[in-house]
Amino acid sequence: MSECTHNCSSCGESCGERTSPQDLRKPANDRSHIKKVIAVVSGKGGVGKSAVTCTLAAAMARRGKKVGVLDADITGPSVPQAFNIHQRALGDGDGILPAVTQGGIKLMSLNLLIEHETDPVVWRGPVIAGAVEQFWTDVVWGELDYLFVDMPPGTGDVPLTVFQSLPVDGVIVVTAPQALVGMIVTKAVRMAEMMKVPVLGLVENYSYFRCPECGGEHPVFGPSTIDGLGESLSLPVLAKLPIDPALAQAVDQGRAEDYAPNPMEQVAERLDQM
Repeated sequence: MSECTHNCSSCGESCGERTSPQDLRKPANDRSHIKKVIAVVSGKGGVGKSAVTCTLAAAMARRGKKVGVLDADITGPSVPQAFNIHQRALGDGDGILPAVTQGGIKLMSLNLLIEHETDPVVWRGPVIAGAVEQFWTDVVWGELDYLFVDMPPGTGDVPLTVFQSLPVDGVIVVTAPQALVGMIVTKAVRMAEMMKVPVLGLVENYSYFRCPECGGEHPVFGPSTIDGLGESLSLPVLAKLPIDPALAQAVDQGRAEDYAPNPMEQVAERLDQM
């Protein structure tokens, strides 16, 4: 028998000290009853992941579902701005109360807790991860059909905390046409697989620009790579989203719920049927 490393998960030996894998998931707030937790991830920043999350939440709410968004991007929170939410979060004896949009979507973000929205969050990784965990354990989410978790890019502390501490039912991965982005996205997919979290599919953002005059589709960032990436990873392509300046403006102005046609409507329908 080789020398024991005390890491049973990577050991092939059978011994009396072997233990079952530890379940690190945290219980939700007693007043939270959430049917599905879906994480929206990307391996790289700047691919429009937050816009995808917010429009997906809005599309699901329009389908009559009770929806919440947990903004896990602690150092770069943008979800409240997309829904024109600027007030401070309140609390009661049972926990922190999420903000609620005009369309009934419940939100929790660090920007709802700090004094000024533009104050920087200069925290080390463990503190950031702890804040995300508290958004699950201490927030009174109530009855939800879907809680979408807007993740920061990469495979660091926060994704690890979410995958270990929350009962994530599936992951949607957002990418962009460039081959480099595809390589980095593969890392995010592999991380989800390592954590045994199902990857539901891929969404390619900025796939093309549709000319308003001729209707032609122009691949501004180069030919789409999503089909090949999906095939190599054995994952379905859920959507190819165009570059849409009007959508970007709507999100900037806090009108993510009002924008139509919602580019994530088909993804919401597909997700609801899974």
